[in-house]
Amino acid sequence: MPDMSASASLAMTHFVSFAKEVDEDKVTPGVLGFIVFAAMALAVWALMKSMSRHMNRVDFTQVPDPKAEQAEAEAAAESESESGSKESAESAAGSAKKPSANG
Repeated sequence: MPDMSASASLAMTHFVSFAKEVDEDKVTPGVLGFIVFAAMALAVWALMKSMSRHMNRVDFTQVPDPKAEQAEAEAAAESESESGSKESAESAAGSAKKPSANG
C-alpha cells in the first residue's frame, strides 16, 4: 500500500468513523436526488409556461369557407326538391303504406 501523508490518514480516519455513524438501513436520495428533482420540476414549469403562451396565441375562431357554404346551400336545395317530389308521389299513391321490416 502506498505511503499516505498524515493529513490523508487523518481524513480517512474521520471518513471511516463518519461512515460507521450512518444508519445502513436508512436510504435517502441525498443532495444529488434533490438537485435532479428540482431540475425536472423547473423543466416542467418552463414547458407548461411555454405551452400556455403558445396556446394563448392560437385563434380558435374558424373562418367559414365560401365554397363549403355554397355546396351546403346546393345540397339543402336539392334535398328539399327531392323531399317535395317524394311527398307528392306518396299523396298520389294514397294512404296505403308498406309495413316496415322492423315491425
